[in-house]
Amino acid sequence: MEFGKGLKYLIRNLREKHRLSLRNQHDDSEVWYMFISPLNIVSVIVAVVLVLFVIILSTVAYTSILDLVPGYPGSRSRAMLVENIMRLDSMERELSNMRVYSDNIALVMAGKTPVMRTLPEADTFSPELTDKTAVPRTAEDSVLRSQMEGEGEYGLNRASSVKKLRESFELAAPVSGIVIEKFDPRSGQYGVGITTTAEQPVVAVAAGTVILSMWSPDEGYVMQVQHPDNIVSVYKHVEQVIRQVGERVRVGEILGYTASEADRGVMVFELWNNGTAVDPEGYILF
Repeated sequence: MEFGKGLKYLIRNLREKHRLSLRNQHDDSEVWYMFISPLNIVSVIVAVVLVLFVIILSTVAYTSILDLVPGYPGSRSRAMLVENIMRLDSMERELSNMRVYSDNIALVMAGKTPVMRTLPEADTFSPELTDKTAVPRTAEDSVLRSQMEGEGEYGLNRASSVKKLRESFELAAPVSGIVIEKFDPRSGQYGVGITTTAEQPVVAVAAGTVILSMWSPDEGYVMQVQHPDNIVSVYKHVEQVIRQVGERVRVGEILGYTASEADRGVMVFELWNNGTAVDPEGYILF
């Protein structure tokens, strides 16, 4: 009851100053005193609480003290969480790639068109790059370029490869037609373009195994046949294929058909020996 009366008194007299003193218990003499109001006491308590809050908040934010508290996620736990999120993102990307790959395998096994992944055709090198960021040309680059563009061991049109191919093979013509696009590896033409009639059979130029049967928007169906002595024949712009990857074919067997009367065009035929493109007109009579 007295406590309630005292509390009511302090509330009514918040601004009134009261004498706060320290007295000696033996002789009851006053040692120290000061005048203070209840409002000052409340203000001091609030200020002390705010200062303690700021100190504790700064300690928690800029130190690793929370790592010492059991069961509390400190900075170390947050770093592990971010790392695990990055790992999950990478795993999700890999899982998506594996799913696309498995779906494509299922489509190929079912004889359907697989999903094609398009790559950027434009050159990623920007002429605005400075000499400091671009890789400078060296003498080794010039030597490699001359080897690739010439007729040496690594050339795109080695005479030795043509000679070996002529001596070891007699190849049949893939289709009957007129060659209107000549072999020119310097301009990126690694085969010949042949005009075809409507729905003309495309045959294997030699015995071998089908190693590729794929469709693309730019080249239609593309087929590759692996022959002995590391020779590969390539058939592009085929409208319809009847052979699957892994099938063995004999010379002259049908691989597919050219376009119909309304969509017929030019079929491209390439021949590669040991990874080098050779001129098909050197040993095939079209």
